[in-house]
Amino acid sequence: QVQLVESGGGLVQAGGSLRLSCAASRMIFSLHDMGWYRQAPGKQRELVAEITSGGITTYVDAVKGRFTISRINAENTVYLQMNSLKPEDTAVYYCHAFRRLTDGTIYKYWGQGTQVTVSS
Repeated sequence: QVQLVESGGGLVQAGGSLRLSCAASRMIFSLHDMGWYRQAPGKQRELVAEITSGGITTYVDAVKGRFTISRINAENTVYLQMNSLKPEDTAVYYCHAFRRLTDGTIYKYWGQGTQVTVSS
């Protein structure tokens, strides 16, 4: 069974930094697009950043210039470096893996989430 295990969340003051990690197992990591989502209380889960299997990155406008997503395939790990954190970044952050086969079969997996709290 595929596992995605996040770590690195915590409490930080506004302007601070955190680095989230997501370690994947029991999957061909290099073939999956990887993403970080977040969900704040009372809000829907939203995509924060994504990195494709080919290394192409995309970001939601709210984090552009502050967050960086990266992956190390040899370590089966995807990272989210978060700088200049703001209170509105407070949320549970989830790791996501996605793969679409040529026959249309889709595989999607979620981690358990890690809490990020930014104090003002």
